[in-house]
Amino acid sequence: MSLFELRGKLTSTQNLVWGIFGLVFLIALWWGLAELLSRPAVGENFDAPPAADSLGIEQSVSPVTVDPSRRVYPLLPRPDQVVKAFPRLVSDDDLMSNTWRSVWLNLQGYFWAIFVSIPIGFLIGLFPIFRSMFGKQVDALRYLPLTALTGLFIIWFGIEDRMKIAFLAFGIIVYLLPVVVQRIDEVEDVYIKTVFTLGAKTWQTIRSVYLPSVMSRLIDDIRVLTAISWTYIIIAELLNRQGGLGGLIYLKQRQGQVDKLFAILIIIVAIGYIQDRLFVYFDKRLFPHKYYKSALKGLTEVEYGLLIFFGSLALAILLPAFIPALAGKLGVPVLLVVITSVILILFGEFKIQKNYVEQD
Repeated sequence: MSLFELRGKLTSTQNLVWGIFGLVFLIALWWGLAELLSRPAVGENFDAPPAADSLGIEQSVSPVTVDPSRRVYPLLPRPDQVVKAFPRLVSDDDLMSNTWRSVWLNLQGYFWAIFVSIPIGFLIGLFPIFRSMFGKQVDALRYLPLTALTGLFIIWFGIEDRMKIAFLAFGIIVYLLPVVVQRIDEVEDVYIKTVFTLGAKTWQTIRSVYLPSVMSRLIDDIRVLTAISWTYIIIAELLNRQGGLGGLIYLKQRQGQVDKLFAILIIIVAIGYIQDRLFVYFDKRLFPHKYYKSALKGLTEVEYGLLIFFGSLALAILLPAFIPALAGKLGVPVLLVVITSVILILFGEFKIQKNYVEQD
């Protein structure tokens, strides 16, 4: 097929080849721009003879010399310099713990954003009285300059992690809440009329029609909107710096270590890509009707495993917030439940892959 056909599709081999070509092209472009923006290294000539001032007094001076053979990259580092910066980040800047801290802060922000947005969104989207009272205000929230609210969040939540989590969650809520209402409006009337004809009550209509339909579409919106949290990580972690990738970026920026700065940015992009792929996986396993025409063996085990895993994650976040005394005591049981859920997911995936082999 033509490579320039409108909305055309390439074969898997073509996708691989052109994907590699695109990556090589971007790296070459990056390298060329780095060389273009580089400058000759400047040093001092300590072998220069002493010079005399206007009074004839000799003074030792070190004239500045330019070494064209050596280049410095103050604006854009070369790709190889960025690669070499990773080991130094691990050894000198405690990269692993800083990365985990940022990931955990963002996960908590995701959870609270979803935990708040879905119930409130359903109330506003389903019941006319709440839509009339709060619908326009919810739409207007998207225009809030979030960076201007950092002072208020410090006043409301203090300067510890609770403030950072609230700030990251709010950055998602202002966009996710209107989307929940929109997805409710997009539920097709034919399904609502069908359950009404069957005599379903209000709560049954919500459970059997609205909830499955909205959630199956909303997971794509959550996948896109949770990326916003990473764009605010520097602002959140800059306040009362206690580590994290955002604080590390600020520090390297102030120190002029652009190679380490770009390395951290690549780590954030890689985490975002992995997060995006995980959301796609969750979508395929929790809402298989969007991708498969018939049920697959093992899907039930994977669904239960994922639900148990998400429940354990919710418990790990909710307990410290509402019952701090129990948070430390339930650490081991929650970990065991998480391990059990992972084993259940792997078992289900094994059955799914086996089913694929049998069908082939």
